[in-house]
Amino acid sequence: MEVRAKKALGQHFLTDQRIARSIVESLPQAAEGTRKAVLEIGPGTGVLTRYLLEREDLDLRLIEIDGESVDYLLTHFPGMQGRLLQGDFLKLKPEKIFPESFSVIGNFPYNISSQIFFKILDYRDSVPEVVCMIQKEVAGRIAEKPGSKAYGILSVLLQAWYDIEFLFTVGPGSFAPPPKVVSAVIRLRRNSREALGCDEALFKALVKTSFGQRRKTLRNSLKQFILGSGNPSLGSDPVFDLRPERLSVEDFVSLTLLLSEGK
Repeated sequence: MEVRAKKALGQHFLTDQRIARSIVESLPQAAEGTRKAVLEIGPGTGVLTRYLLEREDLDLRLIEIDGESVDYLLTHFPGMQGRLLQGDFLKLKPEKIFPESFSVIGNFPYNISSQIFFKILDYRDSVPEVVCMIQKEVAGRIAEKPGSKAYGILSVLLQAWYDIEFLFTVGPGSFAPPPKVVSAVIRLRRNSREALGCDEALFKALVKTSFGQRRKTLRNSLKQFILGSGNPSLGSDPVFDLRPERLSVEDFVSLTLLLSEGK
């Protein structure tokens, strides 16, 4: 049987076995004598699955939304029963599958990659590492440093909790059907930060609001937060002369403290 790539699901199946093996090899080995729990998101036709199953250090689970792909995987990979869940990762409650931490790997659908990352952030204390292939533009944005036009919401929120490595690019010819964009593989490893030391909900709101109007200075984009701080004179602080791409994670933490304390 064959699996038809479905545009609505953003499917572009990786066909290059060399790239597939490299992606799987990018997932760090488990500590000697242990096995690490791993969730593959969107296995499709199993191009990564094949190599993941070869690794004795992994305890693999998979989630796939496409019923046709599920049937294919169950047919071509003996032992998938019980490991493979048909469903939407964005609606998944991972704690029902993984009692402790789990790593994530996958060729993420381009159309929902940002949503997947936001879901991973919700479980950041349970997800120590992620290896994934996404659109190169998004990968570059995630790994970018302050000062670049590519630096944005995902850059700040992910870099607050993860160290990001841009590993390698993958051309359209490695897929069927070929996408119209270049792809890239990145690796995220949970950093040592246990807490931001500020109101995390406000931190997230400031990041999203400021980059939502990134051409404006912070004084203009965050006007509602300045007024809501109870001390409008805060707006005279030099930080508000900047645009959001100039601020590091630590700068956004300081900004959050400034506005929450209203001093």
